[in-house]
Amino acid sequence: MQSHHTNITKRSGDVVPFDVNKLIRSLERSGAGEQDIQRVVEEVQRSLVDGMSTHKVYQLAYSILRKKSNRIAGKYRLKKAIFDLGPTGYPFERFVGALLEHQGYRVEVGKIVQGRCVQHEVDVIAEKDDRKFMIECKFHSDPGRKSDVKVSLYIHSRFLDIEEQWKKQPSGNAGFHQGWIVTNTRFTDDALQYGKCAGLNMISWDYPSAGSLKQRIDQSGLHPITALQSLTKREKQDFLEKDLVLCRNLNKQALESIGIKLNRMPQILREISELINPD
Repeated sequence: MQSHHTNITKRSGDVVPFDVNKLIRSLERSGAGEQDIQRVVEEVQRSLVDGMSTHKVYQLAYSILRKKSNRIAGKYRLKKAIFDLGPTGYPFERFVGALLEHQGYRVEVGKIVQGRCVQHEVDVIAEKDDRKFMIECKFHSDPGRKSDVKVSLYIHSRFLDIEEQWKKQPSGNAGFHQGWIVTNTRFTDDALQYGKCAGLNMISWDYPSAGSLKQRIDQSGLHPITALQSLTKREKQDFLEKDLVLCRNLNKQALESIGIKLNRMPQILREISELINPD
């Protein structure tokens, strides 16, 4: 398919030519079939206006997909759903913990750990195969904001302080083997350079190519409650305040707990089912 010669405006304010192949790839990643992709592309191209924002293009594609399948639409809007876990970073920490649990790690969220100099609150502690990892989650509400080298320096210094403390213990197994940084946006080049040099495991939305945040979410099939369109923003926030971050953890009892009316439940439960079940 050829893209129209229409310019669109990115979040950064940059004006670039509309690239239909980027739209197609994002639709393919959501699991949309060839016919649905063709339909979305044709409708989006008919609606394109010179200077239209990338966000508006996304909204158009999403609204078309949603008419076809809640599951595909939910996967397509996954990145936005992660941003909607804010404004605090705690739900994102719980979501990262759930991803790692799904991958076979033993997980603790928000634990206080003694370092040689001071105590540290560690976002996520994960253990697997006799190895223990200190994981710091950097959540940004602004898609254009990156985690810079100061983040890598800060996390590495915290890891070293904790490492010094556990080296004093009789059992060396009690300590952490590696520090991780997980962000829902991206790292700057110097943040990555320092992090890799210091031995940190650096995970962003699309880095590394094998093991990125997006890939881990795709492989797990776990979806945050913020992917649900049948819930209001206030209802999603109510669930997040109850530490419920995954669609698969919502049931009739959970819906009742925040006062959702019986007549809305079938629609909500149907969307949850379509999102978490592959078929």
